[in-house]
Amino acid sequence: MGTPEFAVEPLRVLLKNGCNIIAAVTAPDKPAGRGRELKQSEVKQFAIEHSLPVLQPEKLRDEDFIETLKSLDADLFLVVAFRMLPEIVWSMPPKGTVNLHASLLPDYRGAAPINHAIINGETVTGLTTFFISHEIDTGEILLQRKVEIGNDETAGELHDKLMTAGASLLLETVERIESGNAEPFPQAETLNLHPAPKLFRETCEIDWNLPVEQVRNLIRGLSPYPGAWCELKSETKSLQIKILKASAGHGKTTNEPAGTVLSNGKSFLKIACSDGFLNVEDLQPQGKKTMSVKAFLAGFRDISLYRSGK
Repeated sequence: MGTPEFAVEPLRVLLKNGCNIIAAVTAPDKPAGRGRELKQSEVKQFAIEHSLPVLQPEKLRDEDFIETLKSLDADLFLVVAFRMLPEIVWSMPPKGTVNLHASLLPDYRGAAPINHAIINGETVTGLTTFFISHEIDTGEILLQRKVEIGNDETAGELHDKLMTAGASLLLETVERIESGNAEPFPQAETLNLHPAPKLFRETCEIDWNLPVEQVRNLIRGLSPYPGAWCELKSETKSLQIKILKASAGHGKTTNEPAGTVLSNGKSFLKIACSDGFLNVEDLQPQGKKTMSVKAFLAGFRDISLYRSGK
């Protein structure tokens, strides 16, 4: 059970290693693009290519879907980047329902663990396989694997690294369950756990009053999608941009307030934070493609007349 690209690699590895996958459950096709043509999920595309039956329920409690699931008589359900399952679904298979989660549970429970780990400046994250139970991301743990986060690593880069490692971990988990060697253990309930809630537009807005390293981590944690954004304003115009790559310049030598834009109109664009400057490297103006700062400044030489403030 899965929908995006993150779920495809585990499915590929399971099939390659001889697991008997009897069906794939994924999201319904959705209209996308200017033509609003129906788009299949990445999992559905892969499943069709490998002749796997595909189920696409609008509602997971639908009676026909439940009956179809029962008729498959599966030993085990595997969930990777899918929706929250009702108990009537996750309690169905005799060997349980296993979820692959992109964090070291119990830390970073929620829909966006990859993003939030980088936003919070973590240097280590990981993966967890666990049995689904009543409360989200709280079931008994089967296996875990640590993964380091590079100093300049983006959410997109970490996503790909975790996707590969997660496929291997899920395969090992399935093999242990199949051989009877799985030893699940309860999650430790500790203090100061970090949440990883779904990202919203307001989550992604840059606050220039924060320290520059926090701003840089926000940008890394939201790159390439959905992207950290800000609005630049002059006396007569406003321009919304997403900043996708940047470096930190520490130690302001002048007293520019947070949000001040500095540029020579040709080669550099800096924005003041509380304790330094953010050096913008790659950005995406609203309605346009991602570009380097030099390419951007070729069309916005008067950018130093703008400023940004939350």
